[in-house]
Amino acid sequence: MPLFSILVIALTVVALIDIITRDDSQVKHMPKFVWLLLVVFLPLIGGILWFAVGREYPEGGIRLGRERRERPARREPSAPAAPVRPVDTRSTEQQIADLDREIEEWRLREEIAKRKKDGPAAGSGTGASEA
Repeated sequence: MPLFSILVIALTVVALIDIITRDDSQVKHMPKFVWLLLVVFLPLIGGILWFAVGREYPEGGIRLGRERRERPARREPSAPAAPVRPVDTRSTEQQIADLDREIEEWRLREEIAKRKKDGPAAGSGTGASEA
């Protein structure tokens, strides 16, 4: 009979430690405080229920051994993400060359727009007045 009592006390202590150290997001069906009260007032039944249905186990099941799992990050209410500035991996010379090409492209576009505005007669250098 003393062995049974020691096992119940050990189960209670381990369950209490597990409840206290577990993140709120990993506790199922009831709040942590209710689980604590259940384990304290009904040690055998509370401990068994805690390990059977109260806690959330990883997807791979129970892991044996000394490796400790990391706690998942607590989910915060999603706030709108701030815009992230893009990272430019080009060298300074590449950036300058790109800017030069862009400036030349804009200059050519302005010249084309000016010629379209002036009309086809202004573009021809020869006319009837030379005769």
